[in-house]
Amino acid sequence: MKWLLLSNTAIFVLTSLLPFAPVRTLFAITWAGVFHNFYIWQPFTYMFLHGGIWHLILNMLTLWMFGVQLEQDWGTRQFLKYYFICGVGAGICILLVNGAVGALTVPTLGASGAIMGLLMAFGVLYPNQRILMDFLFPIKAKYLVMIYVVVELWASFGPNTGISSVAHLGGMLVGYVYLKAGRSFRFPDWGSALRQWKQKRARKKFQVYMRKHGGGRGPWVN
Repeated sequence: MKWLLLSNTAIFVLTSLLPFAPVRTLFAITWAGVFHNFYIWQPFTYMFLHGGIWHLILNMLTLWMFGVQLEQDWGTRQFLKYYFICGVGAGICILLVNGAVGALTVPTLGASGAIMGLLMAFGVLYPNQRILMDFLFPIKAKYLVMIYVVVELWASFGPNTGISSVAHLGGMLVGYVYLKAGRSFRFPDWGSALRQWKQKRARKKFQVYMRKHGGGRGPWVN
């Protein structure tokens, strides 16, 4: 997660020093960019662009709030895998919806799709854990997820606010499907695997010891 925080911040600083229009054209996601200009990297790179300092701060704060426990439980590799699956999946949802409604050149940027996937994972895995909503009052994670889903659905049918509800809902949907996909969600239990490996190695050492020191004895009786 530290890598995500640092890379998003560093890219924001770098792009702040450059003319933003060409950066957005190349790296923010648009239907025309992917399918007309073949900027096939956009479903990945759009996650690292932010429209302003508060956009960055809110996304990184949310990433930290929900990412810490998920990374501790999953491990960094699986955490990053899930994060990028949600982010790229949200990008694909953006392309599908924008293509369907004819918004072919409307750019979308930000890590919100991936981060909403983290929120969904938190609500699914720790449904009864209480968190502070807007730092004001505690609420169970499962109810927070429900509230966000309702708000985003409502916003998607309202006036254009410049916030991509498609990205938010897409990230949550992809995350939920991935979490419920069965075996693909059952991340390896590396702690258990390490214990089993140590036990197996100890048994082998014991067997070698017994062959060396107990070979002349009779059978064990019980």
